[in-house]
Amino acid sequence: MTGPFRLPRPPARVTRRLVGWCQALLAVGLVVVLLGLAAANVLRARWSEVEDGVLWADQAGGPVAAEVSPDSPAAHAGIVPGDVLLAVDGQPVASVAALVDILHAGSEGTALGYTVLRLDRQQLHELTLRPIPGGKPRVYPVLAAVGILTLLIGAAVRLRSPDHQATLHFFWLTVAFFGVFAFSFSGRLDTLDWVFYWADEVSILLLAPLFMHFALVFPERPPGALRRRIGKWLVAAVYAPALVLGTTEVAALAGGTASRLSMRTVELIWQLEIAYLAAGVIGGLAIMIHALRLAPTVTARLQLRWVVSGAVLGGGPFVLGYALPWSLGFGTEQLQLTAIALVLMPLTFASAIVRYRLRDVEVIVKRGLVYTVAVAAMAAIYLVLESLATDVFLDGSDQHSSIIALLATLVVVLLARPVRDGIQAALDRVYYRDRYDYRRALVNFARDLNSDLNLGRQAAKLVTRVSETLAVDRMVLLQASTDDEQSRDAFRPVEWAGFETEPPPLRSGADIERLLREHRTVALDDPAVRERLAPGEAAAWRRRGVYYFVPCVAEEKTIAVMALGRRESGEPLSSEDMALLAAVAGQVATAMENGRLYGRLQSKAAELDQMHQFSQSIIKSLSDGLLTVDLNGRVNFWNSALEGLYGVAHGDAVGKRLDELFDPPVVERLRHDGAGTPTASYRVPILSRHAGGRRRLLVNLAAAPLLTQGDETSGMIVIVEDITERVQLEEQLQMSEKMASVGLLAAGVAHEVNTPLTGISSYTQMLLDDADPNDPRTGVLRKIERQTFRAAKIVGGLLNLARPGRSDGSARVDVNGVVNEVLAQIEPQLAAASVKVRREPANVPVLVQGVEFKLQQVFLNLFLNARDAMPNGGWLTVRTRVGDGEAVVEVADTGSGIAPNILPRIYDPFFTTKEMGKGTGLGLSVTYGVVREHHGVINCESEPDRGTRFTLTFPRVATRDRSAAAS
Repeated sequence: MTGPFRLPRPPARVTRRLVGWCQALLAVGLVVVLLGLAAANVLRARWSEVEDGVLWADQAGGPVAAEVSPDSPAAHAGIVPGDVLLAVDGQPVASVAALVDILHAGSEGTALGYTVLRLDRQQLHELTLRPIPGGKPRVYPVLAAVGILTLLIGAAVRLRSPDHQATLHFFWLTVAFFGVFAFSFSGRLDTLDWVFYWADEVSILLLAPLFMHFALVFPERPPGALRRRIGKWLVAAVYAPALVLGTTEVAALAGGTASRLSMRTVELIWQLEIAYLAAGVIGGLAIMIHALRLAPTVTARLQLRWVVSGAVLGGGPFVLGYALPWSLGFGTEQLQLTAIALVLMPLTFASAIVRYRLRDVEVIVKRGLVYTVAVAAMAAIYLVLESLATDVFLDGSDQHSSIIALLATLVVVLLARPVRDGIQAALDRVYYRDRYDYRRALVNFARDLNSDLNLGRQAAKLVTRVSETLAVDRMVLLQASTDDEQSRDAFRPVEWAGFETEPPPLRSGADIERLLREHRTVALDDPAVRERLAPGEAAAWRRRGVYYFVPCVAEEKTIAVMALGRRESGEPLSSEDMALLAAVAGQVATAMENGRLYGRLQSKAAELDQMHQFSQSIIKSLSDGLLTVDLNGRVNFWNSALEGLYGVAHGDAVGKRLDELFDPPVVERLRHDGAGTPTASYRVPILSRHAGGRRRLLVNLAAAPLLTQGDETSGMIVIVEDITERVQLEEQLQMSEKMASVGLLAAGVAHEVNTPLTGISSYTQMLLDDADPNDPRTGVLRKIERQTFRAAKIVGGLLNLARPGRSDGSARVDVNGVVNEVLAQIEPQLAAASVKVRREPANVPVLVQGVEFKLQQVFLNLFLNARDAMPNGGWLTVRTRVGDGEAVVEVADTGSGIAPNILPRIYDPFFTTKEMGKGTGLGLSVTYGVVREHHGVINCESEPDRGTRFTLTFPRVATRDRSAAAS
């Protein structure tokens, strides 16, 4: 058998929401009713209650004047305490109620005739009714509007979060505010008037405890804190004074309003109510300040700052300007205007509850203070100027007062901006203290970043300055990846502070990256922003302590991003801070873009310099000379190899014309061939310009046009290759090959010729021995003998060519001695040919290893050739020197010289330029062979009609060998 059918229970969350919405609907209904009553009260406010200034009391004989207010209509009419009112305008009056009806029927300015009994005599007194002083304040419409606004704020907050307990407390608090401002009895004392009166009184009595109760529960308290016994006693103690005052007032009014004692009691209660309200505001403020110090979260701390700011700015003027003076008996109607500031309390409370711009509490409060103080200052300036102008220029007269007012207004308008800015600066200096100058200098600092184009230093300075100025716990500067960087990272960190490890980059395709590309600032503590991000993206950055991303935009491109954490106290950055960062971001973007471009320029310059250095190293590594010439024929490059080759330094060559550096034939050849062909190469002799003496060089010149990137000719490039030694080696090789071939031939010829020649010589000598000296044939035989000797000598020369490597009898030989000995032998022949000898021997012995007679043969051949080259006489110069392990002998003449086409053949055997029968052509061949046999080198320099110079270079013997030779 089954049990009874039961409906399923709705979930607890659904139940709570239903209850919350029901409560919200009840709140809406209550608001509608209250607004209707407020409208009725405002309409009644048009009626102004009038009075005669007498406190009447009912007695047996009729109404008796218990008290007459000074300066009242009754006092001016002559009514005094103790007078019994008999009739008004002839109409009998039996009670105070009847008199009240008559007064209510009248209006301001109504004249009434009072018939009173004084000392058993009737007297008629005429008086004019006037409004009750302070009965209905003239600021009531303004206060009613404030109350209505407060009620609407409370209802809106309650409807927005019906299931939030704090909104319920706040709603009843706004209802109390509404009652205090919107309800005020008119003085008719009918049923509706009493409703307004008690609504006003209940609101005043409940406003203070509700405010303190709200301070005890908002924003966060430990669970059950007020449910414990001490909490319940505390709440009871908060509401107890209101209960006592309210009960006392009810008891006082229950005895009737005509009782003098009851009216004094009610007035005292009114003063105590205002004092209690002031105490409640102060007490609630103290509770919230204490809670602010112990707030467990940043959000709670910011909410409490909203509430405390509103309580101070809204409740402070009311407590100090109206509540305390009025409770002490010094209140005036104008002081009621301070109650308008109370509207700041529900406004700030609502902002705290709905968490509206929590991070901007200080900013909004500062702006409110600035504008409040500025308005007050402008009003004070206006009043002072008007008063001074009236007293000084008009002597207190009201004449031309409108002109004075207009001028004072103009002065106030002109001073408004400077005064407001001054107040703002003073308040900022007080609030930011040490960081005030940093904040002011931050924008200038960002502008100064452009003076430093080093990106690394820029980033370090920026991160340090921003972190110090805003007091954030961490910051990272992210730079956008360039287009040529293949990376998944849209922004990569370049400088950071406050992170233990390197912060992560911002990936491409992330929602944050997309917003930053759209030039939007991203604040992760803004719920609206978090809703636009992918799940987990905001949480990932918040776990790393990064909450704010500020794009740095230049030329519509996001160059970099400043990512920041919260303040070191854990509080978020305000909109003022974000505005400051946004102002700085543009300058930062420009500076970083300039730094990036400068860095790229530096990289390109470094790359170019590296390429230049590389090309320079290649050029310096060249063993050949290299020079470039511009279109004007001036040298603009001259490499080091050419310096050593030609003997002209780079600094001396650059800027000079070719004809100032080279001989005319070379310059002409370069201009002709280098300009006419794309690449021209030719062999040419040149004379160097070394400081120690010019050298004759044989070089290959290669000239080509120097082209720009646009294939335009900008000059000429010339490569100078020194081939002097190579050509000499080639000539020596050729000569060696020739000498070897000739040597083989000479050996064979000498062998075949020497045998018959010996026979001829022997037979001739035998015939001469037997011949008669007077016989004519004897002369012939002698000629035959001389010719056989000559032929034998030729055969001996051929044998020397055939055996160049033999050095029998080699010894240390002083070349100076050999030269002197040979010159002494042929001195008569030189003198006969009018040849003068110039000797320039070295200061030290010039010792070589060799065969003395062979060396004598070498110098003898050279000296005789020099003599033959100077048929008309001349100078024969013989110079010896030593250096670098070498012994050098120069033999120069001033003869006819050797033609260039003949110069390469002078060492060929049997080649001679002499007439037939005057030379065999073996002298220089033998000389060349002997020099090579002594491991020497022989060079010939000659120009037609300028003489010839032979330079012989032999290895010089070592020092110890020379010492041994000297000993």
